[in-house]
Amino acid sequence: MNRSNQSIAAIAVVAVLGAASPANAQRSAALGDLMTAFVQPRHIKLGLAGSEQNWSYAAYKLDQLRETLADIAEILAKYRDLSIPDLITSTVKEPLAAVNLAIQAKDANEFSAAYGQFTKSCNACHESYDRAAIVIQPPPPFRIRIFARQRNDTSN
Repeated sequence: MNRSNQSIAAIAVVAVLGAASPANAQRSAALGDLMTAFVQPRHIKLGLAGSEQNWSYAAYKLDQLRETLADIAEILAKYRDLSIPDLITSTVKEPLAAVNLAIQAKDANEFSAAYGQFTKSCNACHESYDRAAIVIQPPPPFRIRIFARQRNDTSN
């Protein structure tokens, strides 16, 4: 198990143990915690990398996002009456494939459209499972060195 998997597993165990106590009986399993802690930051960083046309970093973040979703599907296979692996496949597999194609093509317009569709898929899932209050939005433009493309600037 790699470091990311270990972190996700640790959080899932803590959340599930907490949910199992009588005081937390109404609390659902750790899906929300896993999404907030691991999926949301990768979704944001993917969007920022694509908006900066930093294609190598976008590809890296896409790989991380896919791995994280696979880890969550393995750690928490069922949420309420939902099969998490099936839910991930039916909602985000195709949009993430389109994001991948845009990254490979280094096409900013295609990336923007595919990333927007991916984000809509996330929101459609939330709406369909009584979580419409959770609305994912593409990140606003944000400049930070890690997202900016490397330039031949020797003024540093």
